[in-house]
Amino acid sequence: MLRTLILTAAALLSVVAGSSQLSAADAKLPNIVVIFIDDMGYADIAPFGATAYPTPHLDAMAKEGTVCTDFYVTQAVCSASRCGLLTGCYNNRVGILGALGPGAKHGLNPDETTLAEICKQKGYATAAYGKWHLGHHEEFLPLQHGFDDYVGLPYSNDMWPYHPRLRNKPLEQRKKTYPDLPLISKNEVIDEEVTPEDQKNLTTLYTEKAVEFIDDHAKEPFFLYVPHSMVHVPLYVSDKFAGKSGAGLFGDVVMEVDWSVGQIIEALHRNKVDDNTLVIFTSDNGPWLSYGDHAGSAGPLREGKGTMWDGGCREPTIFWMPGQIPAGKSVSTPMMTIDILPTVAELIGAKLPDHKIDGKNIWPIVTGQPGAKSPHEAYYFYYGDQLQAIRSGKWKLHFPHGYRTMNGRPGGKGGIPTNYEQASTGLALYNLESDIGETTDVKDSHPDVVARLQKLADEARADLGDSLTKTKGSGLRPPGRVK
Repeated sequence: MLRTLILTAAALLSVVAGSSQLSAADAKLPNIVVIFIDDMGYADIAPFGATAYPTPHLDAMAKEGTVCTDFYVTQAVCSASRCGLLTGCYNNRVGILGALGPGAKHGLNPDETTLAEICKQKGYATAAYGKWHLGHHEEFLPLQHGFDDYVGLPYSNDMWPYHPRLRNKPLEQRKKTYPDLPLISKNEVIDEEVTPEDQKNLTTLYTEKAVEFIDDHAKEPFFLYVPHSMVHVPLYVSDKFAGKSGAGLFGDVVMEVDWSVGQIIEALHRNKVDDNTLVIFTSDNGPWLSYGDHAGSAGPLREGKGTMWDGGCREPTIFWMPGQIPAGKSVSTPMMTIDILPTVAELIGAKLPDHKIDGKNIWPIVTGQPGAKSPHEAYYFYYGDQLQAIRSGKWKLHFPHGYRTMNGRPGGKGGIPTNYEQASTGLALYNLESDIGETTDVKDSHPDVVARLQKLADEARADLGDSLTKTKGSGLRPPGRVK
């Protein structure tokens, strides 16, 4: 059961022509920590506008680091988003779409190179503590993708017999839809039936494992990946934070996530590796709006999880590395999770995969180098196998597609969702500098911008495909399949 588990500067000296490289063979390699929240909305933490509850540790992280206001994930859904982060590829390139459930017979292909495997090239200790969601069969689990240690859930915490849409069915029938939720350590199931009481302790479990890992590996380079199960529904919080926010269960859960960040940062300070550790805090997609008071807020952004409007795929993101990343700065240059892998590879002097990836080095932007510009001409926003939008600079062009929406209605209460409506958009161009909420279509005033982005989109379709235009991409690779 869970209770059994709850018991650089030298590396980054030279900045030349927009890149940072190791200056000597014996330079100390920087540590890498990625904290990946589940379903956190753009405005769910104080540095991005939350006011109903405090997030002091994230406030401090933002004050000491750089806030990235225009940071995206590849797709606004669980498995797809995680795939983009860990492979540096648009997730549809490598065949991972949607959210893989306990019936899935596929996962991340072993031929893909993960961020952990990039770090292993340089002898890093690697660990993942939290929600994996890239295939639950053994051949797809973290230890087969470059991680030395893993403890966590193989998929989302609502993929269990107590899912709200099964609540009126007998337990025997529920388990035909979703089996019991397992907890895994390394490659072994150590708890076959995670209970609600166990879920209360998930954030604590992941945090304590992360801190233990830092304490054990502080004298060697390490990569730590903490993909929290929260704030995905069903929401659970430990007794130490229950009722603490005064803003309901969601506020309590965010406060515990903030506490977790504080514990990890404190461990870096205690081990005197804080100035040689890059910490990235972000989320896998926006808020699940149909859950109402158990969901977060996208703030000024349009829509939420499950859509490629900015409310679904633009995430609250902070980069922190004292002495290397400017303190108290805000960066509005568009960036994406696909850029993390090649950026880390550049920092540690590792070789990129032989196969094509989509991300590029964004270190010059994050560190505020004079004249630093996006290395991308555009980012492409697929949902499933549909190319729904493209962003280049301040412009975002949506192609005709359908999407789900609450249409201004409130969501559900107490963990029971309400139903979405279906809506659609035609071709529409938005200036995100002046219209963060994607409210005013300006395509008629900027036909040259529309034409340029349509041309880029056609190039992307030829590579990655697009079911909306019935285009088969030439650059697609298959997922892994159960043997």
